[in-house]
Amino acid sequence: MHISEILKKCDHTLLAQSATWEEIKAICDDGIKYSTASVCIPAAYVKQAKEYVGDKLKICTVIGFPNGYSTTATKLFECADALSNGADEIDTVINIGYLKSRRYEEILYELTELKKVCGDKILKVIIETCLLTDEEKIKMCGIVTESGADYIKTSTGFSKGGATKEDVALFAKHIGKGVRIKAAGGISSLEDAEAFIALGADRLGTSRIVKIAKNLADDGSY
Repeated sequence: MHISEILKKCDHTLLAQSATWEEIKAICDDGIKYSTASVCIPAAYVKQAKEYVGDKLKICTVIGFPNGYSTTATKLFECADALSNGADEIDTVINIGYLKSRRYEEILYELTELKKVCGDKILKVIIETCLLTDEEKIKMCGIVTESGADYIKTSTGFSKGGATKEDVALFAKHIGKGVRIKAAGGISSLEDAEAFIALGADRLGTSRIVKIAKNLADDGSY
């Protein structure tokens, strides 16, 4: 697979707490130049970024991030606020404690309400696989499917582990029709990216593929 095809599946990501507008602007420039699926940035920069890129690039942001234990009302407000500022895609974190406590109906309600707010905008659900058992991951495949969300996503990149090939394969086996997979966290090479895509990932949350593309461009092999 040519790197240009991989880049089309990448959410070029900068979510560091210290991120400045100049850094956000730079990844927007990269996203446009390398035709990434989106840039994934902090909510505080969404309005400025959307005004900067216009219709040249999708803007993705995160809510309930990275811990997921905000109230549902807070997440709904964050989601509506981000969309009003121009976000095209929303990545939300589930309440992991609720999952551990088997409060499945509350998780389903939250995700269903978030999808209602998103409407035709994309909603991705981060379940933080590194903190879950396989049973819990499979349960979340069902809940995400039932909620109408567009994607199930492995990781925030802020916990103790990122995407694994085993988890993406597990998702592919258990998600319902219409749900896609986003692998995020620790994707550091073209080989990794291709492997995740081959296993069923439709999106990759990473900044490293653009860095690789830049290096290839510098030596004339892009």
